[in-house]
Amino acid sequence: MSRIGKSPVALPQGVNVTLEGQTVSVKGPKGALSWTVPEEIQVAQDGGELRLTPREDSQRARAMWGLSRTLVANMVQGVSQGFEQTLELVGVGYRAAMKGTALSMQLGFSHEVDVPAPAGITFATPKQTEIKISGVDKQLVGETAARIRKLRPPEPYKGKGVRYAGEQVRRKEGKKK
Repeated sequence: MSRIGKSPVALPQGVNVTLEGQTVSVKGPKGALSWTVPEEIQVAQDGGELRLTPREDSQRARAMWGLSRTLVANMVQGVSQGFEQTLELVGVGYRAAMKGTALSMQLGFSHEVDVPAPAGITFATPKQTEIKISGVDKQLVGETAARIRKLRPPEPYKGKGVRYAGEQVRRKEGKKK
């Protein structure tokens, strides 16, 4: 039995769920998302909550049960509250600024690096060395943050680069004479 799958997904006020076959569509104040649940999982709406149950007792059904429940819960949280990821720029001359809806960064290269905002993602730069990525889709927010971090990952000797907020970079000792 899946401990995650057993718990129901609570639907907050202002969130509407539509079930069409295996497709779950969620609409809320921040936006709308939809996802097709695997055939092994049955979705039912009981008043103010969603319940996911496996149709049969197979290995794949048990594997998909908790995953499906978590993905539906992430959709509900995304359309009601949204998701946000914060990146920090560490290094001399490293800074970020907005160019319209795109993000423009100086990361120690000879040129600026421009990152266009994917559909459903918004960038914000409260400080020159801080980037906030927000949206309703948890996977897209995390993927966008990872792509930006990949442009200049933190290096272990001086710690310069783009890192997640609160990330600890393991430092190495430099050369000795």
